[in-house]
Amino acid sequence: MIQRIIGRIDIKNEFVIKGINFEGLRKIGDPIEIAQKFYEYKLDEIFIYDAVASLYGRNSLFELIKKITKEIFIPVCLSGGIRSLKDIERALLSGADKVGLNSAIVKNPKLLKKASKVFGLSNIVATIEAKKKTDTYWEIYINNGRDQTGISLIDWINKVQDYGCGEIILSSIDRDGTLKGFDLDLINFVSKRSKINVPLILSGGCSNYNDIINLKKKHKSVSCAIASALHYNKINKKDFLKR
Repeated sequence: MIQRIIGRIDIKNEFVIKGINFEGLRKIGDPIEIAQKFYEYKLDEIFIYDAVASLYGRNSLFELIKKITKEIFIPVCLSGGIRSLKDIERALLSGADKVGLNSAIVKNPKLLKKASKVFGLSNIVATIEAKKKTDTYWEIYINNGRDQTGISLIDWINKVQDYGCGEIILSSIDRDGTLKGFDLDLINFVSKRSKINVPLILSGGCSNYNDIINLKKKHKSVSCAIASALHYNKINKKDFLKR
């Protein structure tokens, strides 16, 4: 597996937003314009996440995905508020290449197994929000980092792989939006305690291009998703173009 760089776009009410530790969300800009920027930066993929869809029990990004995928030509993963096989089908028909599942599969893990069987592993992504509780325990959260589950991160990583997913996006709640660097404690913890058989993407904390290089040196097969560093121009376009 090779390292990919994925641009993350969190959306609330049709605006790109960003917070710190999944809280204090502020408007950043227009999702179509930002997706176009990520495309021009030659990122490998774009991860588009409706930050409040699961909380409010809605799906509102299908039309937006249609518009975005008419303008850009790299893989797009849509996540947030996907609760059924029909939702997954709508997302894929709207132009998404992959669909990310979190809250729905925590509540109903069998949905993950069904989705992978119906749509194929390559189209299904398990998205995980993790928060450190002790040096030996990370817990998974749902609803954009709002709600605790009481589920061990390692147990859940093993379970989603058993049930079937094409890849895992692992978001660090502790580092989200902080620009303090990727959560290497988290990825080290996971690497030592779980066998990862699918591509793994680490999200949260990237502050500059050196963070990406450092992650690759220490975990060459782990890809990364970045948002704030791109929104606030902490990384130059030329850094991506010279890859």
